[in-house]
Amino acid sequence: MTALRPDRAAAAPRPGPSDSTAPADSTATTGAGATDTAARDTAARGTAARDTTGPGTAAPGAGRPAAGRPSNEETVGLRVPGLVRRGAPGPGPMPPLVDAETMALRQAQPPQRGEFPLPPERPRPSAGDAPGGRAARRKAARKAAGRAGRRAAARRAPGAARAGPPAVANAGAATGPAAPTTRLAARRAERARRPGVAAMVSRGLGELFITIGVLMLLFVAYQLWWTNIIAQQQAREEREKLQKQWAQDDKRAPGEFEPGEGFAIMYIPKLDVVVPVAEGIDKRNVLDRGMVGHYGTGKLRTAMPSDRRGNFAVAGHRNTHGEPFRYINRLQPGDPIVVETQDAYYTYEMAAILPETSPSNIGVIGPVPPGSGFTGPGRYLTMTTCTPEFTSKYRMIVWGKMVEERPRSQGKPDPLVQ
Repeated sequence: MTALRPDRAAAAPRPGPSDSTAPADSTATTGAGATDTAARDTAARGTAARDTTGPGTAAPGAGRPAAGRPSNEETVGLRVPGLVRRGAPGPGPMPPLVDAETMALRQAQPPQRGEFPLPPERPRPSAGDAPGGRAARRKAARKAAGRAGRRAAARRAPGAARAGPPAVANAGAATGPAAPTTRLAARRAERARRPGVAAMVSRGLGELFITIGVLMLLFVAYQLWWTNIIAQQQAREEREKLQKQWAQDDKRAPGEFEPGEGFAIMYIPKLDVVVPVAEGIDKRNVLDRGMVGHYGTGKLRTAMPSDRRGNFAVAGHRNTHGEPFRYINRLQPGDPIVVETQDAYYTYEMAAILPETSPSNIGVIGPVPPGSGFTGPGRYLTMTTCTPEFTSKYRMIVWGKMVEERPRSQGKPDPLVQ
């Protein structure tokens, strides 16, 4: 071992004349000075051997120096002058120095097989390194932020991933744009992230249109579905009310019914329709409640089923609110239509249909309606409804002629029994 050692002549005592442990051949060959030098070398070699093999381990050939090679391949020891070894002074091997007494310079280990040494990392310049004071440091920081932004833009470019290695491209995509390094850059980035006036206006209009669309869909569902449920329930309640009144023999003369009051029940067996008939054609109090309204007021007043001559005219919805007349266009000549009152059943047969006419054509509900095929006065039935479906632009007219009047005491007519 190549070492710089302090002079230990004062620390190590010379052997006396009575010391018989020194080698005989060394005493014969050299003098007293040679004996001291040999003893120190032997102690140093013993210490190096113990340092290499560990404490308490006897290494083979510990007392003999290795030729051409230092005893410790990893350490070039710089011994601190003025320090003494721990232990009793005297001849023989000396104990090793503790870690606090040794300053070791470790030799660089050669790379193992399959390993490659990493290149040293180059220090990155920062804004604080720029000379010239605060203004120069701010300028350097802005330049560094600009370079970082350009590198981030290059990584986000479509051709950047193809130009570089896959690992580098993936790392750039994962890191994203660099964070702003100054307050000015942070404020600019915040303003860039804020939406503009045009974007806010377009966003508000989009939300408004979506809300209007949802409300329109809800309104359509209400008109086409929910109104039918409510109107049918109200019509059923009115029909049950009439039947209870008839069971109590509550006699009423014709013409004594109040507007909106039910007085009859209409049956259309082919369409499976059973609907109460109320006085008047008021939309809110009669038609929207799922009932059929009788033209019985003002200029549109028509006859009652019990009259010996006249035209019994009624109106009803074709769509929504119970839609009792939705499919009356499917009726064929001869199909029965029955009207039940408190005293009798009146059976009509379908005679003619007018697919479309103006809402102002009130002649279709006259005593002898034109276009019906009737040539003289009689006991007729007229049903009116809107057409085309889901609109009220025109009116559809269906006419019928009475063929039987049957008292309730004689039971139901054949169309209702069959």
